Amino acid sequence: MIETWELSIPRLSPELTRRAYLYLPEMYDDDPEARFPVLYMFDGQNLFFDEDASFGTSWGLYDFLTEAELPLIVAAISCNTVGNGRLIEYSPFPHETKRLGRIAAKGHATMRYLIRQFKPMIDAKARTLPDREHTMIAGSSMGGLMSLYAALCYNDVFGKAACLSPSLWVDPVKARAMIESSSPAPDTLIYLDYGSREMGNHGQNEQALRMAADALLAKGVDLTMRIVPGGTHSEASWRERLPLVFGCLGF
Repeated sequence: MIETWELSIPRLSPELTRRAYLYLPEMYDDDPEARFPVLYMFDGQNLFFDEDASFGTSWGLYDFLTEAELPLIVAAISCNTVGNGRLIEYSPFPHETKRLGRIAAKGHATMRYLIRQFKPMIDAKARTLPDREHTMIAGSSMGGLMSLYAALCYNDVFGKAACLSPSLWVDPVKARAMIESSSPAPDTLIYLDYGSREMGNHGQNEQALRMAADALLAKGVDLTMRIVPGGTHSEASWRERLPLVFGCLGF
């Protein structure tokens, strides 16, 4: 079952109301004492239903989780759709783009809201297991980059991260510096992937991926890195990866 509600996040975007999603597993009501791990995700509008998705195709997450009967809560917020809002809020560091110019970074503010306000809200609404071991984060593209940032720089909160097609290419040097300056616990688990058909879309992307993998391994994290055969930069492709992603997260 899914609960949705409207959220206002004044410090990020006072002009925008966005939708929050809370997925509870089918077995949630079977045992009133049971508590569940939580997966926080970016781009909530693209996760569950095609009718909500930005481009008409979602990850199909509702059907996947229901059919797989995973004992997991998922909490997500839709992205900022105003101007460059999504890029700004999902940027852990400022960077330059040829088409849009300089993109400011509100990734820290985004994570501060998620950790200080959204997570306590979810812990109050649902029977969660709120500790680091049972708190995960995931996303794709800029959301994938933010998931990596969260796992490394907020490692006391998130023990696992799934980073699908992360936008490391926006600034490989800063991405590497972010990894190298972090101090993740040895039990940190990170899933990192990229589709083979999207590898040529951005300059330096293959090099950035290898750099990230090498730097993460040097930190001693539990890393799964995969180049997805035929994978593209799309919700449909990320949907196909779900079985392996959740398997790597321990489900």
